[in-house]
Amino acid sequence: MSKQKIVQWLRNDQSEFTEMAKKIWEHPQVAYEESYACNLQISKLKEEGFRIQASIGGMSTAFVAEYGSGKPIIGILGEYDALPGLSQAVKPVQEQVEVDGPGHGCGHNLLGTAGVEAVVALKNAMEEFKLAGTIRYYGCPAEEVLSGKTYMAKEGVFDDLDCALTWHPWTSNMVVNRSMQAMVSIKFHFKGIPAHAASSPHAGRSALDAVELMNVGTNYLREHVVDGTRIHYVITNGGLAPNIVPEHASVWYYLRAATKEQVEDVLRRVQNIAKGAALMTETEVYSEIEAFPYNTLPNEALNDLMYENMKLADPLVFTAEEEEFAQELVKTIDAAIVKMAQQENNEILAVTYQNDKQTKGKSVAGSTDVGDVSWITPVGQIMTTCAPVGVQVHSWQATASFGSSIGFKGMHLAAQTMALSAYDLLLNKDLVLEQAKQEFYLSTKDNPYAAGIPDNVKPSNNVEKVMLG
Repeated sequence: MSKQKIVQWLRNDQSEFTEMAKKIWEHPQVAYEESYACNLQISKLKEEGFRIQASIGGMSTAFVAEYGSGKPIIGILGEYDALPGLSQAVKPVQEQVEVDGPGHGCGHNLLGTAGVEAVVALKNAMEEFKLAGTIRYYGCPAEEVLSGKTYMAKEGVFDDLDCALTWHPWTSNMVVNRSMQAMVSIKFHFKGIPAHAASSPHAGRSALDAVELMNVGTNYLREHVVDGTRIHYVITNGGLAPNIVPEHASVWYYLRAATKEQVEDVLRRVQNIAKGAALMTETEVYSEIEAFPYNTLPNEALNDLMYENMKLADPLVFTAEEEEFAQELVKTIDAAIVKMAQQENNEILAVTYQNDKQTKGKSVAGSTDVGDVSWITPVGQIMTTCAPVGVQVHSWQATASFGSSIGFKGMHLAAQTMALSAYDLLLNKDLVLEQAKQEFYLSTKDNPYAAGIPDNVKPSNNVEKVMLG
């Protein structure tokens, strides 16, 4: 009966949170600049009686909202940053709202809002049923640059949690049993000697040559790394003009692998390649680390709990108009990509639920700073259908979906799932919390968390300069 009441509260408040998600979608802001979403959510949570701790870890758009007291302490993670260049109207044809403007192509307008929706319902349950314990909503900035939660972790705001729950918009309803990759974001800057490229090339030392030689060396490294390792880069500065030997040139790398230890080894080898490129060209090089999130650590006890509560939540039902929108949107995507996605899920708008335990811990491409939190406290995570099957996140089609009623419906399913699961955890139903903690302990006892971003790196400059001699 109590769970039915929680679901009913969430049903009654859906329009308010749909409007919140829509407003955040309409005011997209990129990493560390998410003042609109941050202030909107803080305002609502203050109104509901939550205590607010603002500006966490030197980030003006990071906050923690807390209600209740004592144990257990249950956290819900939220995000709200957008992606550059993904502005898009809610239409099945590409049409930017703002030319080259940002957009919510990863659905963080939904992600954070569902967390607020869930904790407000939980607050009502704690008042109504006289429940002990503490609930927290974490407003986490800068997930798209994979560093916001790392800075929050360094402030210790996750340390006393008994567990945390989160979710992500997707094209199906599923428990996240797979592990996302650890990753380092690093920039290499080479400094040479400028000269006239025609009349005195012998006097110059090309920083661009060093960048290109580094990229060649790194590409040869690909043959000798662990399967699943990902190395990708862009040249961010290639010089000023063809007739000037470039004095400065830079390249930005993402290095990914199944574990932080594997990434550290690849990083060491890439840094050696950078040193070699500098030696060959008689230039200087230094590097800047911008992010270093852990791989995510799935927790079976929490994921099973979320799966059962997902089935208790209101099922997704899509209208004929939403089905038509989905079909038109999918027509804009390469047919081979859609066919590949539909091999895993043949519904255009998925309504079934998945909990594939055989995938637990298997590495999957992509990274998130949720990984850091998962090595500090047990974390449960789901995904819900917020876009048609075949739509890829970080695309204009995703931005259109996450601003539509399809996205909002998936968001409400996630909010109900998290609220019902957190309610069970406050009661410690079936001792799930103890099981989650034991599982977490066995997974981490020989490898305690230590933030990958060094202490001297702050969000304001977000870099660690390392001279590579």
